[in-house]
Amino acid sequence: MRDMAGDRYEVASAGLEPSQADLRALRALKSAGVPTEGLRSKSLGDVLAEPFDIVITLCNKATLECQSVQGTRQTLAWDFEDPVTRAGLRPFETTLNELSERLKMFLLIQGKPFRARQHSLTPLVFFKNLAEDTRLRSLLLIHSQQELCVCELTEALQESQPKISRHLAQLRTTGLLQDRRNGQWVFYSINPNLPDWCLTVLDDTLAANESWIEDDVNRLLAMGDRPERTEKCCPPETSHTKKTQQGHQ
Repeated sequence: MRDMAGDRYEVASAGLEPSQADLRALRALKSAGVPTEGLRSKSLGDVLAEPFDIVITLCNKATLECQSVQGTRQTLAWDFEDPVTRAGLRPFETTLNELSERLKMFLLIQGKPFRARQHSLTPLVFFKNLAEDTRLRSLLLIHSQQELCVCELTEALQESQPKISRHLAQLRTTGLLQDRRNGQWVFYSINPNLPDWCLTVLDDTLAANESWIEDDVNRLLAMGDRPERTEKCCPPETSHTKKTQQGHQ
């Protein structure tokens, strides 16, 4: 919340049973470009010197405990699964992504713009994302097709939908991908704001290894009932030309 709207909200966080900050939580924040310097686990009593306009709780137990916070005008009860006990390969990254999406919706409802996260994409983060078969194939397929949705990647890669979604969420969180919603579909494309050296790596890798994803591409092209595309799937210059012409008409 502080990363998204710290210039409009004074933000504090605390736990009912604080201990040491979980290193997995700090790693998830760092990988998403969120500063972690000075973060520590705090108790509720540490943050109650001032009244709060809004209290957001993240589990049912916290909701009961925080009913006694004085001066609160609004309490929002969000029930998120604890990443410590959550199943999956990257539970902290999954929880961070879910919290980010919920906070974006909260800020939209409040009428407050949120600050797009500026990803600090280091070579280590970039190549770590490429060092996994499903993520690399997904990136190259998306790069070759301009954009794809989860169902298309599921068919092309012959992988389960949860696995594909999990990897796409990581690629989006670290800034390699962007997404857009069109009706019931969410389409993923390469983030155009990637550093030039990242785009060059993807260009060169795709050009030199088209045969590596040839079977994936063939399954994709043979897929029936693919989601329909809008003009946004056209190359940028083509899409811009069409929109300009429509505007003149």
